[in-house]
Amino acid sequence: MDRRVLFASLVLFAGGVTGVSVALFAFVGVDDGATDAEVVWESDPVAGDDGSGAVVSTMDGDPLVLQSITENDTRSVRATAVGGGVEWTAPVDAGTGGGASEAPEDADSTATSGLVTGTLDGDRVVAFTTESGSLVVRDAADGSERFAVDIGGQSGIRPAMGDVDDDGDIEVVAVSTSGVVRAVDGGGEPVFERDVGAPIERRPLALDFGGNGSDGENGSDAESARSGVAVVTADGDERTVRLLDAGGDTQWTTTPSVTPLNWRQADSQNGPVLALGGTNGNLETIEVSDGSTRYEFGLQDLPVAVGDAGPGRVYVGGSGSIWAVSLLDGEVSWKQQYGGDTRVNAPSLGAIDGGDERAPVAINREGDLLVLNRNGGVTARGSVDAVVYASPLFADATGDGSDEILVVTEAGRLVAVDTN
Repeated sequence: MDRRVLFASLVLFAGGVTGVSVALFAFVGVDDGATDAEVVWESDPVAGDDGSGAVVSTMDGDPLVLQSITENDTRSVRATAVGGGVEWTAPVDAGTGGGASEAPEDADSTATSGLVTGTLDGDRVVAFTTESGSLVVRDAADGSERFAVDIGGQSGIRPAMGDVDDDGDIEVVAVSTSGVVRAVDGGGEPVFERDVGAPIERRPLALDFGGNGSDGENGSDAESARSGVAVVTADGDERTVRLLDAGGDTQWTTTPSVTPLNWRQADSQNGPVLALGGTNGNLETIEVSDGSTRYEFGLQDLPVAVGDAGPGRVYVGGSGSIWAVSLLDGEVSWKQQYGGDTRVNAPSLGAIDGGDERAPVAINREGDLLVLNRNGGVTARGSVDAVVYASPLFADATGDGSDEILVVTEAGRLVAVDTN
């Protein structure tokens, strides 16, 4: 393909929504002057991990990739040093947290959710839930168990971490498929537990924007809410989004127009929002303050996945395309196409050039990688020659002080890619 940059003024309408979004944006063609990305390290594949649940945890500058795997017919969590070997492997205890006694007989007591990593009381940790209903938190440094608690129902849904009660400390939030929401502190002690009365299918969001309380003009908690727990419940074909406060009380509920494939929290100049990627190809944003819809915008007629949010924008992947969408009004700043219709995983933002500015990075299901700049131009491209279901991760694999792109393939293989 000849090097080109194509700009087209397009007017897009999201039909049948509250308010009509109109956008003037640039379509940016793939630029053949981009750098070819180079694979600088890869691990052996591992059973039991399709990549979508893996995370990176960095301690004292040393990054570990944490995966939920199956080794010798035993479900385990494994830590691999980026650029090196396996640091530790910790089996998942079938009796952890007592959840197995609460779950159906056919529940797998060791099947785990995707992982989440964060800091509790100054220590890096990794958290997950089991299908039988336990929330387990381990030290990321050595895999030792920090605590395990019973969620109160079958789970296997990825937990979340954040300062949901605005006390300056991080909490861990887990949900059961039956509708129980449980938040615990850094020692595993209860913060709140609430049954929302409907099944939960998606991971919770631990909202941590700071400033929760009665600081709005009218002094209402709902108007000024910036912390709490957001969950999506399912009642038949209807989906409901609700915000719970620090005590587990419902602040608001709303029925989104889209059926969310995934969702993300993001902040903007006009306050924080929940960004939902719909199965119908629409992006919908919901105000954290009161549950109202800020906008709904049609990107395509196939499902879209919401990725990371940067200053004023959220990045979205779809069938063969990536969008940068304004958080304020839904205007599309740019659209970049891969040149095919393979589904693109949710884009990530990473500082891969050693600077402070983070660049959008996307990979599709065929393992084709694109690195873009803020204007949507392609600065690097490459391929890991594998099926990939996961969003890109970032870690310093070469010890040069800057991050490389880390891809976890469908076979659980770790691949570090350098774009410099």
